[in-house]
Amino acid sequence: MTMQSAERNIGAGLRLPRVPASFYSIVLGVAGLGSSWRAAAAIWPVATDVGEVLSLLAVAIWLVVTLFYAAKWIVAREEAMAEIDHPVQCCFVGLAGVATMLVALALLPYMRITSEILFAIGVAFTLFFALWRTGLLWRGGRDPVATTAVLYLPLGAGSFVAATVASALGYQDWGQLAFGAGFFSALAIESVLLHRLMTSPVMAEQLRPTLGIQLAPPAVGSLAYLSATSGPPDMLVHAMLGYAVLQALLLLRLLPWIMKQPFGASYWAFTFGVTALSTSALRMVGRGDVGAVADLAPFLFLLANVAVGLIAIGTIWLLIRGKLLPAPAPARS
Repeated sequence: MTMQSAERNIGAGLRLPRVPASFYSIVLGVAGLGSSWRAAAAIWPVATDVGEVLSLLAVAIWLVVTLFYAAKWIVAREEAMAEIDHPVQCCFVGLAGVATMLVALALLPYMRITSEILFAIGVAFTLFFALWRTGLLWRGGRDPVATTAVLYLPLGAGSFVAATVASALGYQDWGQLAFGAGFFSALAIESVLLHRLMTSPVMAEQLRPTLGIQLAPPAVGSLAYLSATSGPPDMLVHAMLGYAVLQALLLLRLLPWIMKQPFGASYWAFTFGVTALSTSALRMVGRGDVGAVADLAPFLFLLANVAVGLIAIGTIWLLIRGKLLPAPAPARS
């Protein structure tokens, strides 16, 4: 019996769900909403328990996704390898490290040592994957049609989340370095992405929900900048938040076009950006901001809750109907 056939027999016997790496975006969305509620509770008379429950729920989802994704590498290695070799799906693998860092942040009020260990694991994986994947991209030969906002994930999202969590753990100087890595990477990647969107063929319907990630760089970057600095919010973070609001409005304008792709787990791509947008505004108010940001904060907080709530309800409905997970790849003889 070959190794491949043994893996297929084990997988058939266990009937484990084939969880794609993109499911880590669920962790990002739930953890992001938990952070937003924590920030809201610091400035408004809202229930403090909501943020804690959401944060711990994100930890539970991370654990489940990690166990099933790791199991896929054991019982369905060919599927896992095909995913990491895919020009679009591969970038979601980097979210394993990003989600682990967010879990470290969620657990920080409860278990400091555990948080530091998880952060070290998450940042190491994120750095390794970002260097590996970016090194492949720099070789060239990529089909422009496969260029989507997922390119932000390994370098941009990874660096910004590393900056946020490192600063929360007290390593603000490292957080500032990580912010710089994410900031300039996001600027470079956005120029490539916009060139593809404006000059290449129309994006295929199944890829359109990935545009939700377009909101994340300025929104998560704003949060990272606030984490790595102190004092009243300055002009740069106002500019980044303003650009994030513009991206949110553009996505709202494109939503009917994006939604030609039927609802699926891919729509969680919107959630990390929209929750980071809310959290950034709330933290800016908490640091003394008044005027435009203070006026926007309640609406952005409401938007984050509605967006994550609707996507969560849709996801649960798909799960109940047995349509959440992708169909398993046919076995090769």
